Amino acid sequence: MPLETSVNSIRLFSGFARGSLRLITRGNRAYVLWLALLGALIASGALAYANQVRNGLGVTAMRDQVSWGFYIGNFTFLVGVAAAAVILVIPAYVYDWKPIREIVIYGELLAISAILMCLMFVTVDIGRPDRFWHLIPPFGHLNFPRSILAWDVLVLNLYFLVNFLVATHILYRAFHGRAYNKRIVVPLVLLSIPMAVGIHTVTAFLYNGLAARPYWNSSILAPQFLASAFCSGPAILLVVMQILRRFTRFEIKDQAIWKIAELMAYAMFLNLFLHGSEAFKEFYSNTQHLQFTRYWYWGLGSHHTLVPYAWTAVFLNVLAFAVFILPKARHNWVLLNIGCLATYAGVYVEKGMGLIIPGLTPDALGEIYEYYPTITELRVAAGIFAIGFLVFTLMLKVAVPISLGEFMDKRGAPVTPPPPVLDAHLSVRA
Repeated sequence: MPLETSVNSIRLFSGFARGSLRLITRGNRAYVLWLALLGALIASGALAYANQVRNGLGVTAMRDQVSWGFYIGNFTFLVGVAAAAVILVIPAYVYDWKPIREIVIYGELLAISAILMCLMFVTVDIGRPDRFWHLIPPFGHLNFPRSILAWDVLVLNLYFLVNFLVATHILYRAFHGRAYNKRIVVPLVLLSIPMAVGIHTVTAFLYNGLAARPYWNSSILAPQFLASAFCSGPAILLVVMQILRRFTRFEIKDQAIWKIAELMAYAMFLNLFLHGSEAFKEFYSNTQHLQFTRYWYWGLGSHHTLVPYAWTAVFLNVLAFAVFILPKARHNWVLLNIGCLATYAGVYVEKGMGLIIPGLTPDALGEIYEYYPTITELRVAAGIFAIGFLVFTLMLKVAVPISLGEFMDKRGAPVTPPPPVLDAHLSVRA
């Protein structure tokens, strides 16, 4: 009997896998062009990374003075995007709010894509990726629990695994017309809440644990990271939800979108408040450590490279807060999308250029090295983002038809998937 059950389970899952594969390989011209664009970016990034591996990190703009750059800036930002899934998980599973519960799976899919990109950005930042196995027990030494980096490696991979298991289980059961197993999903979902907080907290600890870097050595860095995370991730989801409503038959209630926008307003207020508190402490105390913050906002001497980025981020974050805090503004679709784009761009600049470079400039000897990402770094980063978008697109290509009941097999028989429902102009809401 156990053998027969195992064989049947394998047959059911293979039917699900074959049907999913057929589904993601079908699409109209818009879908094919989108995949072709992502493929071109991935190929370009792969070639640039091959050149980096062959010639070393010298092909990037990172040097002894600025040893972290564009790669780690993107990593830090994407950790926040992944952690933001919790803003849907709590109202959906803890408070059982139906409008959010219907779309929470897409937050988990976004978290999977974001964590995958995080791991890739860390990999490309390693000067000798062939030695990565030195971290993997029993072949190497992870130095856990003494190393904060070891904590980061563990929480990121565990958070990825939890979201992957939850999303796969829910979609697989729905494919066969069955409800998910609460004994499996609920504990994992509840575990994902502190883990979502933990992945960004540990990332913040990587920075503020460095006592020799005063710009990062702040106790409010972790809550500041979380506040900005709960803005940037939902901003992406709001845009994705509108695309799903426009080009598929998937019904997403306005109340769900507006509630997420409202939660973003509170998070954005906290983000701005913490930034203001830190700026006040630096400028009012006016110690020698002010030079790092001054370099970001005002420049030092003739060095003003980051100043336009600083004030652009401030403007975009304030603009987004103004849009989301006013109910009439966030209920206006044009203003809502402007707010989402402003949030994404503002947080991206703030947690990229605004976090990494001022923390390393001036260096310990007072030298100012002006860092600009090279073409190699831009191509590699574009390739990694393309991989993330590709994974997210393919997961949506399967998840949406399952949610609509158009791609399922209640009896577990091999499935011929219906016409694709995620493709542009294929299925429009009445």
